[in-house]
Amino acid sequence: MNPENNPKLNHIDDQGRAKMVDVSAKDVTLRRAVATARLKTRPDVVDLIREGKTAKGDVLATARIAGIMAAKRTSDLIPLCHPLPVSSATVDLVLQETAIDITAEVLSRAQTGVEMEALTAVSVAALTVYDMCKAVDRSMVIEHVRLEEKSGGQSGGFRR
Repeated sequence: MNPENNPKLNHIDDQGRAKMVDVSAKDVTLRRAVATARLKTRPDVVDLIREGKTAKGDVLATARIAGIMAAKRTSDLIPLCHPLPVSSATVDLVLQETAIDITAEVLSRAQTGVEMEALTAVSVAALTVYDMCKAVDRSMVIEHVRLEEKSGGQSGGFRR
């Protein structure tokens, strides 16, 4: 792929090879990102989670902690992400009738954004719910993993 055809691919050098973006000239600013995901399951599984009756323990607390840990370790999982000093990471899980809605908010004072940290947080939280409930429902579906909003940095804000 010729990067000149798409100058927005900043993780590709002029020879078409993957590279880590140089952020050394960027200012340190407050960066914020919010991401969401949804895990669809059966109503009886949602009831088990709500009542705390799953064999592996408190699903929501475990998924929340897993998501926060994932936000802090994103650069270990995504090869070209910069390691960032995460100032705050919150993960909220809301039980619906046949789904769990997951939202993560990540903040950092850094030279690059925290979108990947928020997306990783909701993904790992959803995977944790799946892992803890798969004995009851292997047909669960993780869907709609997406960035909802971001702020800070040169490119400005974004809101879905």
